Amino acid sequence: MSRLRIGVLGGGQLGRMMALAGTPLDLAFAFYESTPDCPAAGLGPVFGDAQNSSASLDTFIDSADVFTYEFENIPVAWVERIAARKPLYPGVKSLAVSQNRLHEKQLFARLNIPSARYAEIRSEADLREAATTLGLPLVVKTVTMGYDGKGQFLLKDTTQVSAAWAQLGAQAPLIAEEFIHFKRELSMIAVRGQDGSMACYPLTENVHHRGILSHSVAPAPFVDDDIQLAAERHIASIAQDLGHVGALTLEMFETRHGLMANETAPRVHNSGHWTIEGAHCSQFENHVRAVAGLPLGSTTCPQPTAMVNIIGEHPLKADILAERDAHLHFYGKTEREGRKLGHITLRASHHHELQARLQKIAALLPNPMALPVER
Repeated sequence: MSRLRIGVLGGGQLGRMMALAGTPLDLAFAFYESTPDCPAAGLGPVFGDAQNSSASLDTFIDSADVFTYEFENIPVAWVERIAARKPLYPGVKSLAVSQNRLHEKQLFARLNIPSARYAEIRSEADLREAATTLGLPLVVKTVTMGYDGKGQFLLKDTTQVSAAWAQLGAQAPLIAEEFIHFKRELSMIAVRGQDGSMACYPLTENVHHRGILSHSVAPAPFVDDDIQLAAERHIASIAQDLGHVGALTLEMFETRHGLMANETAPRVHNSGHWTIEGAHCSQFENHVRAVAGLPLGSTTCPQPTAMVNIIGEHPLKADILAERDAHLHFYGKTEREGRKLGHITLRASHHHELQARLQKIAALLPNPMALPVER
């Protein structure tokens, strides 16, 4: 019997970690990526060319049995072309919603999931009106293609309206959201099987620096059971509405009024990298299990776990590995400012010990962007 081959749109670190998780399950992988020496290279054939031609996409479609994607900033036309010929998980609907912040907000409203008030912005006049109706500060964002803090403008004063429009207006329509005063940022990662079964990981606390995720801690400390259950209800309703299969991430703010949804991602997520060592079954294994039609694994987190991103510059490998129970993941990328080059996971018997270990690891990183903030 031939091995089931999963075709992954993208060949970055997420695709790489999918393949690393799926290979022990006797799953094979292929990747569609314009760069042949991408992080996933060596874990399966890499298709694609510099032009992302239709011919290269068709060759990729012929190479695999079932398909998925590692990031959402891809043309919907690609996934529609694949879905017309082969099974694709998550489906086109999940991708189309997550690609568009206005569609996300409309989904949250329809499912009664609390989120920030917002306005659609098509002109500088719209932005001035939003500043009045929603109040300041406002977070002005591109509707599509923004990530890691890109495509955003924090509007603090009406004198900045022209500057915000000058910076982002060419990408209109935009979305202007009221600024949420929050205690912390949380993410919920869940996975849904082809049979509709759901499995949720514990809520994860995320700390960002300059718009890029610095580190994550799971389970998020001091989370009430009702907060965890509310997050699980929210993500389950989204997954069911979209007919989603595979990993799904919901980014949220914890406020004094409860959880407020921010964004979705129809895929494995940076804030879930801790699951490789910290959960019984990682987000990557559970995603490929769902895509392959296999039963889902346990999402239990036996002890507090943290993930630290390696950003911009590599630390010395020996320094990290000398630390007790530190797990190092390099992605095979060259150094560049702001680039995610890898991550480190740590485990501890309790959160105070984990925080001390985080500080120790942070001191070994050459780039201060990734330094955790002591609570």
